[in-house]
Amino acid sequence: MASIPILILAAGTSTRMGGETKQLLPWADTTLLGHAIQQATQVSETVVVVLGAKSDMIEQRIPSQVETIVNPDWEQGMGSSISVGVGHILNLCKTMDGVLIMLGDQPFLDADYLQKLVRGFNNGEHAIVATSYGKKMGVPAIFKSSLIVELSGLDQDFGAKQVIKKYADQAKGMDPEGKEIDVDTMETYHRLYASNH
Repeated sequence: MASIPILILAAGTSTRMGGETKQLLPWADTTLLGHAIQQATQVSETVVVVLGAKSDMIEQRIPSQVETIVNPDWEQGMGSSISVGVGHILNLCKTMDGVLIMLGDQPFLDADYLQKLVRGFNNGEHAIVATSYGKKMGVPAIFKSSLIVELSGLDQDFGAKQVIKKYADQAKGMDPEGKEIDVDTMETYHRLYASNH
């Protein structure tokens, strides 16, 4: 079994959510972020959540076996949160085969899908196994350990998508089969919640 820690990005302020804290919206028997954590912990022993906005409130709802780290510069964007999270994973794990980066607001990308990414990565043929979004690729994605130092040096202008693009010739895209929808407005949340409960 490959050692692949999982980094969940949940630092944003969800500006289009009408003041709601997206991470804590109810989902299944937990919250949106709680659901993402449940899926991740089925796939990896090491799960790290990067928080930013409203971190004090959100942190209280995260299970104790899951590591959290607060990105003080979360407003600078996802690259900044990846850098902070990956840096934390480098301190936690002495050895790893890769790191899986995912978001906290794609509730249908479940443990089965994450396992599919892991199986694709375990073939050893690709430095990156990512999720296909039409002609582009994005997260959830697994990055080989040789790219981890580069990920830990990301800044606000340069996120995971740019790293995937840079190494496109070494990347494999996985079909999310329509599960990739993310919760970015309250309208989307209510529609997805109603169809799933």
